[in-house]
Amino acid sequence: MSRRKKHAAPENHERWLVSYADFITLLFAFFVVMFASSQTDKNKAKQMSESVKKALSESQVASAIAGILGGVADDKGKGNAQMRGPGGAAKLTADVKKEGQHVELMPVLEVLTKELEKEIKSGKMQVTMESRGLVVSFRQAAFFPSGGDDVAPETLGTVEKVALTISKLPNPVRLEGHTDSRPIRNARFRSNWELSAARGITLMHMLVDRYGLPSERFSVAGYAENAPVDSNDTEEGRQRNRRVDIVILNHTGMRAEPTAAAGNSTVQGTPRGH
Repeated sequence: MSRRKKHAAPENHERWLVSYADFITLLFAFFVVMFASSQTDKNKAKQMSESVKKALSESQVASAIAGILGGVADDKGKGNAQMRGPGGAAKLTADVKKEGQHVELMPVLEVLTKELEKEIKSGKMQVTMESRGLVVSFRQAAFFPSGGDDVAPETLGTVEKVALTISKLPNPVRLEGHTDSRPIRNARFRSNWELSAARGITLMHMLVDRYGLPSERFSVAGYAENAPVDSNDTEEGRQRNRRVDIVILNHTGMRAEPTAAAGNSTVQGTPRGH
């Protein structure tokens, strides 16, 4: 009786995937640690480090990092760093709001640019990122009458979109009024200083009274014609200069804001509640 020849087990050609997966995980962890060490915000760096440790132990790296980077929760409850979803603004945790921290604004820029696409294309608004924060510019020709500070009723829908975004962020906001270089003197405003400040105050009151945003988050500045974005030698340039900028301040912009002493409820010399 002949003995049947025993065949060798087939070689597993996919064993390299295990080592490759381990390598990718370690490489990802390395870049995350490098990112965390570059952050000036120590609290955020610590939070990032703790999340990476937890994610590596639970094999949930992607969702944990997305949550730290400021994404919104999708319909499955996982973070989305692209910030897509109803309303478009960042979904913040209770701890972030309680501590009064700021959030990164680049994803907010993407959301607002999409939300305000129609207004931006028509030239009524401009949304840009500057070193001090996210700047949402309201053009005077679209939102205010010439020489006045009343917000045009047909623009309320646009203001509401911005208000909704601000309501979901902890960052402080500064409203800056600007004019062109042509002098103004009418029954209400003696100078461009008064007009630029009045427009910022009007928009601030609308955000607080109409949309319920807390007044302590806002400050108002009037620059008159002293911070132009274009030349005042042409009508087109003057139209660009006449604007109100809503500046959602980032960490750099917040450094220039005054810090109230403990128990002191005043902001820029104006007592709150009076």
